[in-house]
Amino acid sequence: MNSCLAKSRMKASMHALAATAICLLFCSCDMKKGNSEAAQKKPLPQVSVTTVKTEEAALSAELPGRATPILIAEVRPQVGGIIQKRLFEEGADVKEGDILYQIDPALYKASCAKADAELARAEAAIVSLRKNYERVKKLIESAAVSQKDYDDAESSMMTTQADILACKAAVETERINLEYTKIKAPISGRIGRSEITVGALVTANHLTALAKIQQIDPIYVDVAQANANLLKIRQDIVKGRLTRTGDEDGKVKLILEDGSVYPLLGTLKFRDITVEQSTGSSILRISFPNPEKAILPGMFVRASLELGVDKQAILLPQQAVSRDAKGRAIALVVEPSGKVAQRVLEIDQAIGDKWLVSSGVKPGEQVIVEGGQKVKPGVDAKAVPFAESLSATAKPDSAPAESK
Repeated sequence: MNSCLAKSRMKASMHALAATAICLLFCSCDMKKGNSEAAQKKPLPQVSVTTVKTEEAALSAELPGRATPILIAEVRPQVGGIIQKRLFEEGADVKEGDILYQIDPALYKASCAKADAELARAEAAIVSLRKNYERVKKLIESAAVSQKDYDDAESSMMTTQADILACKAAVETERINLEYTKIKAPISGRIGRSEITVGALVTANHLTALAKIQQIDPIYVDVAQANANLLKIRQDIVKGRLTRTGDEDGKVKLILEDGSVYPLLGTLKFRDITVEQSTGSSILRISFPNPEKAILPGMFVRASLELGVDKQAILLPQQAVSRDAKGRAIALVVEPSGKVAQRVLEIDQAIGDKWLVSSGVKPGEQVIVEGGQKVKPGVDAKAVPFAESLSATAKPDSAPAESK
């Protein structure tokens, strides 16, 4: 009887285990079905997109350069002597002809007086020679004197006349040398520091300039433009992609060292016809008005030149463009099917807060501006316009809390 009871208990246990297994199987199926339905009901990631379109954009190029004076002159002595006075203030503006230094003129005054005396002696000597010549000339007609006497009288007078001319030239030379003891400004402009002090000895062939004068209003800015970029611009103009807005003497903006924009516009003067072999670039010279002397010679600046207008430009917000591991510019687009795809872009330059794209996307495509970190190529995404997404995320100001 005990064995029958054990068998019946064993059968009951097996039936219970079988029932439990069946229940677990049905529960597992129900859970998988529920997970599948939940996955199907999960919303698609939302991304903000902008629709690519062509528009008119003014293209410009920022080129580095240096400021150079429009005129520059080194002050050097033309005669030797001791510097007696310095008659200018360092760093001041001087005018052409202003006396800058005074060399001791005593020696030159003496030389000038000696030349005057030599001239007076020659002029006194010719008086008697001229009278003698006139007498001999009358006597030769009556054969009272020989031809040799006549020739000697004429030669002496002409020699003394030549001596007078030489003395006059010597007087003029000494007067010029005396005037050169006043070292004057050769041009108008701003003078720098004096390289010599009062009491120093200078010579006519002085190696070091006494001072330097620079004219900086207006002032030149020389910038370097790569010849390859210049050829590309010309090709774009020929193909009609780029339209010139003006002639070669168009206005140019200047960006100073601190990033500020110079308030006055410059004028392109000329483009050098020679290409630097080491850099492959040519020099552009631009003239800027400089009434406040804000631009100084040697200052590093950047010139913004207008290249023309691209009437079929494609501009993308800068936050829509990123870089891949190879350094290429890329953007994510939402295709008409709703799937995300990646595009490799070619970027020309930045215009404001946008990139000028030359290839990689086409008009009508939807480029992801925000939300790109939530998706990857190949997945589905919900695209909403970028401007609308900004307005939707803007939250109204919360009402002030009521006082208790």
